[in-house]
Amino acid sequence: MCGLAGLLNLDASPVSPVTLARMSEAVAHRGPDGDGLWTQGPVGLAHRRLAIIDRSAAGNQPMQTPDGRYTLIYNGEVYNFRELRVALEAGGARFRGRSDTEVVLHALAAEGPAALSRFNGMFALALWDAVERRLLLARDRHGIKPLYWARFGEALVFGSEIKALLRHPAARTRVCVPALQEYFAFQNIFTDATLFDGVRIVPAGTWMTVDADGSVARQRYWDYRFEEDPTIDAETAVRETRRLFEQAVQRQLVADTDVGAYLSGGIDSGSVTAVAARELPGLRTFTCGFDLTSASGLELNFDERARAEHLSYLFKTEHYQVVLKAGDMERVMPQLIWHLEDLRVGQSYPNFYVSRLASRFVKVVLSGAGSDELFCGYPWRYFVDRPESAGSVGGAGASSEGYLSRHYAYWQRLMPDDVRARLFRPMARMDTDAAFAAFRSVHGHRADALSGAGGGRPEDYVNLSLYFEARTFLHGLLVVEDRLSMAHGLETRLPFLDDDLVDFAMRMPVRHKLAHPGATERLDENAPGRKHERYFSRNQDGKRVLRQVLGQFVPESVTQARKQGFSAPDGSWFRGESVDYIRRLLLSSEARLYQWLEPTVVQGLLEQHFSGAVNRRLFVWSCLCFEWWLRTFDPEPAGSAASF
Repeated sequence: MCGLAGLLNLDASPVSPVTLARMSEAVAHRGPDGDGLWTQGPVGLAHRRLAIIDRSAAGNQPMQTPDGRYTLIYNGEVYNFRELRVALEAGGARFRGRSDTEVVLHALAAEGPAALSRFNGMFALALWDAVERRLLLARDRHGIKPLYWARFGEALVFGSEIKALLRHPAARTRVCVPALQEYFAFQNIFTDATLFDGVRIVPAGTWMTVDADGSVARQRYWDYRFEEDPTIDAETAVRETRRLFEQAVQRQLVADTDVGAYLSGGIDSGSVTAVAARELPGLRTFTCGFDLTSASGLELNFDERARAEHLSYLFKTEHYQVVLKAGDMERVMPQLIWHLEDLRVGQSYPNFYVSRLASRFVKVVLSGAGSDELFCGYPWRYFVDRPESAGSVGGAGASSEGYLSRHYAYWQRLMPDDVRARLFRPMARMDTDAAFAAFRSVHGHRADALSGAGGGRPEDYVNLSLYFEARTFLHGLLVVEDRLSMAHGLETRLPFLDDDLVDFAMRMPVRHKLAHPGATERLDENAPGRKHERYFSRNQDGKRVLRQVLGQFVPESVTQARKQGFSAPDGSWFRGESVDYIRRLLLSSEARLYQWLEPTVVQGLLEQHFSGAVNRRLFVWSCLCFEWWLRTFDPEPAGSAASF
């Protein structure tokens, strides 16, 4: 786990070591255990090391093949590296150390980008081929590890974080209007754009090459395929899910340093902890709780410390916790946004605090993230009412269009089209269909399968929804998790995203995940209740097979608990203890977000939340983040904005 930075001068001029060193310094927090720089004419690679596997000098980067042809910088962990190494050695490869980095290097040298499909793990990498004079950039299947790139003049720059790119002397910081439109529609960005104009993220499951003359090629080497295998019966679903889950946790314990686990009190983190604790007696676990003195209603159930402590007792872990109050958000925002930089989903400051806590004791922590998007953890989102009764985009009656219309309306987490049309000032306005185009581009032609007689089975709608969430919502969560753990030099591992487990989950029939795939009840994402108690109370549905499997590791009181997410009681705090801070920051005439957003519209929406008329907690959080983003990265004034 590390930090990457690099550049390729397309005019063939030699790389400045000073520039490369400045780019590396920007991501020093990602790798406190070592650093390395390498230049060769127009190309330069920099690396910051967080030493996890083979902590000796043999694992240092940049790493080069013996013949000097290939040079690699790599961020991540490939958990099946030992099996890959055996095959490479049989083919004649010789190794100096024990790191997975060296295995990745030799595999790419032997097979090129085809090797990426055999890496079971998380990674972002850059490989320079001195013979072909070609740069390869790639990310893992799910996008657990980030990689950004941009072209500033004749320099192509790339790195684990955008702040590394901005250290290049030719960089300009401007707001990307299309990305801003996406963010205030979805609280996420579905394309490869970022809020920084001209800076793109390499998509998950994708490699791209850049030749010395500037030619760029890109290919997606892996994508989600939720296609049911009807031969998987209930017994097989339970048996194989358990086997693959235990295998995944055991795989991800490989490390030459201490490994811990997050423990929220729910079934996902609880089950990861149960398996890990069998292998690592005295496992350290970490929980974030909340002071609920000023909370109300359903938010009174947000603090999971008691359940986490009970699981810690059962699994005999060494347990630590941090308790947050409303004022903790105010204190951390400048630091949080500097690390986050690529604004995405969710109220994320609790993640920052619990990562900081864990980093004081371990370098690696296991997380239960990823299970919901594979095993139907959000049943209220999979509504499948027929388009004939719901209408569709442009008046079309096709089932695919009806589905896209309803799904698009639901996933406008912040603002629907009609409100967003008034939200932006003239220099930030654009075609109102652009957000829908970004949304539809995720689905590609997959929704076409819903057209025709009957419009597809309920299970088809569910699988399409799972595909969309894995590509967008999960990816956003992964970007945030990487930033806020690596801010403290902490590596987060995700057993539920093990390749073998994911492949099986995608083939599993929906009936093993949901008892009622045709349910139509929808819930407001802004409403309190942590996604949301009402649905489970009425339907007892979601993650059926996973609850059966994980019930073999944790008590029934945990497996039958209502689904909860990880967030603070912000609905109350944003009206109560934090309201003065929010008013001071966002209602001031000096607030910078009003260069881009209409003051009267924003302030009217905020007052709706303050008065209790409408819960706009997601919008409040996004405005806070955007305001601090503008203050932190100081982009050029709105009049100079560009788009691509």
